[in-house]
Amino acid sequence: MSFTVDKKDKYSVIKTSTEKLDSNITPTLKSELVVMNADGVRNIIIDLSGTRYCDSSGLSAILVANRLCKNSGGSLVITGLQENVLKLITISQLDSILSIAPNVDEGVSMIFTEEVARKN
Repeated sequence: MSFTVDKKDKYSVIKTSTEKLDSNITPTLKSELVVMNADGVRNIIIDLSGTRYCDSSGLSAILVANRLCKNSGGSLVITGLQENVLKLITISQLDSILSIAPNVDEGVSMIFTEEVARKN
């Protein structure tokens, strides 16, 4: 598998284990995101620290995750962006709608901060 899922109490972390987030793995990733959402997971962290390349299908999977999380009252945080992937997200102007953190620990902090803000 090209990614692993680590389910926690309030969130799940998807860590890619492939250098390319492209059409070879995105159908499986999208399916996993839909299943996780159906199982009640509303907060997802996608750790792309091992991914050096992302194409439009990869961006599509990220946007699917973002929509699923938002629609269920949760949050999506993208972490570990390498320079090329960050450039693509910036050029696509998705950096203004996606929550981005440098690492998983800071992503977890963002999730909990947003959870507290939603309760108030």
